[in-house]
Amino acid sequence: MLKRRHFIATSAFAAAGLAAPNLIGLGRAQAQAIDVLKLFVPAAPGGGWDQTARSLESVLRATGAIGAAQVTNVAGAGGVVGLPQFLNQWKGQSNSLMVAGMVMVGSILTAKSPLKMTDTVPIARLTGEFEALVVPAASPFKDAKDFAAALKADPAKVPIAGGSAGGTDHILAGLIAKSVGVPATKVGYVAFSGGGQALAALLGNQVAAGISGYAEFAEQIKAGKLRLLAMSSDNRVPGIDAPTLKEQGIDVELANWRGVFAPPGVSDAQRAAMSA
Repeated sequence: MLKRRHFIATSAFAAAGLAAPNLIGLGRAQAQAIDVLKLFVPAAPGGGWDQTARSLESVLRATGAIGAAQVTNVAGAGGVVGLPQFLNQWKGQSNSLMVAGMVMVGSILTAKSPLKMTDTVPIARLTGEFEALVVPAASPFKDAKDFAAALKADPAKVPIAGGSAGGTDHILAGLIAKSVGVPATKVGYVAFSGGGQALAALLGNQVAAGISGYAEFAEQIKAGKLRLLAMSSDNRVPGIDAPTLKEQGIDVELANWRGVFAPPGVSDAQRAAMSA
């Protein structure tokens, strides 16, 4: 299982290879139109959206599709803090893309934001990824059944670290609780704006468990610092030695996704050029 950064880069280069030399020629032609690509990341550096943006930058530069890129990070509330800036200050900029995904959908609902993702111009879905449920290596929970039993006994004693409130991690925590008979509102969910902060809380034994994409926990799982209890997939994921939640009696599956969006005000021709 490759890290998300390496997976995205490898996939993009493979696609470029299948289309070469036409894609590279197209990229060079477009480089004059998109000399500098501006990537807006409504999250802190180091998290999944930031990794996706920087992988995208690396591949587009390597294939000659752009001359350079600028990455702007605006963290807070699962993208809700940054979204107004992208919609208003970046309006009509045809060399700009925002990296976001399912997390923002839930965060917008949680924050009751008047702005929506439909206010942007969707360009492409890039990734899909199942979630991982992990605990610190010293945790008494050996599998998801142990975790579920503790959650049923007293959810307040099982704090779960994850991304922004209302995001995919939070949704999965609520679905797991609901599946085992615990009201989702009783879950002790600890929201962090970046994956690095959630990881630090786990490694410091400040929380009982953590939920995020597998790639964000992979190195610590391999190092024996975290124990992987389950994946949120429908079937076992090749290359990942862990059962699904369903296999352990928790009838839940969920996949996160990420994509890129242009700001409002771009023309149909500009949208087509960005997609190409």
